Amino acid sequence: MIEKKWKELGYIDEPIPEGTDIKAEIRRMCKEKNAIIMAHYYTEGEIQDIADYIGDSLALAQKAAKTDADIIVMCGVHFMGETNKILCPDKVVLVPDLNATCSLAESCPANEFEAFVKAHPNHTVVSYVNTTAATKALTDVVVTSSNARQIVESFPKDTKIIFGPDKNLGNYINSITGRDMLLWNGACHVHEKFSLEKILQLKEEHPKAKILVHPECKGAVVKVADKVGSTAALLKYSISEEATEFIVATESGILHEMQKACPNKKFIPAPPEDSTCACNECNFMKLITMNKLYNCLKYEWPQVEVDRDVASRAIIPINKMLEISENLGL
Repeated sequence: MIEKKWKELGYIDEPIPEGTDIKAEIRRMCKEKNAIIMAHYYTEGEIQDIADYIGDSLALAQKAAKTDADIIVMCGVHFMGETNKILCPDKVVLVPDLNATCSLAESCPANEFEAFVKAHPNHTVVSYVNTTAATKALTDVVVTSSNARQIVESFPKDTKIIFGPDKNLGNYINSITGRDMLLWNGACHVHEKFSLEKILQLKEEHPKAKILVHPECKGAVVKVADKVGSTAALLKYSISEEATEFIVATESGILHEMQKACPNKKFIPAPPEDSTCACNECNFMKLITMNKLYNCLKYEWPQVEVDRDVASRAIIPINKMLEISENLGL
């Protein structure tokens, strides 16, 4: 039985017995319960290290759709757990802390987005995966930063498109495709904060460094990039590129995997505008901890649930994304 205080917290904070090998116990429970741990690149390094699968939003959705596990533990933010539950309605989907929301998803309330869509009829609705299930249910096709360009370009050029909720990603896709999509005014609180001035200062200090930028960043930051792409694309570029120094303008959690893949290269986190901190972190992703993961597996809570009617509508644009991505070889 889940105690009331845990329900109010949104996670289980039961102390773990002293001397417990947390990693070994997590792996034991995964085997015993036929559970798989999936982690986003923005989570803490120790979470990524214990995960069965690490990826960006597209890769995690693709993996969830094909897994034969009975339990999926989504170490990431809440909308990722919702996506997994929609794709796997008969599986138990856990998120170690229900407070791990997403500023971008929260910037697009479903009721307001629905009114926006109704005010602009005869538009194809393209929604970023960083949205709630209820917003996805209002959508014709979902996209991620890995496939947004290709999916938008799969529509005839004269197609009227609403793109939400990320205005920066939408502006970037417009700029490289020649489209004129109608954009919802949303943004990611992490990627909005990168300082162009500080990035250029880092470039002066490291003139040979390549600048890697996520397309959720502001246009001025995107323009100075040597490579613009999703977390997975930036990771791949850092591995294949001959350069040995990189200035990375996305959530700093990706540096863990970059450094593991390229131990002889230097990765410099781009700083935000309003802080003396040397990196830019998503406070929601960092809510996922080893202790919460341990208790989450032990008690199989918190579970993610999605309203059946919402799920039945949201699965259509998600499956369309997966289908187009597979056809395009993404």
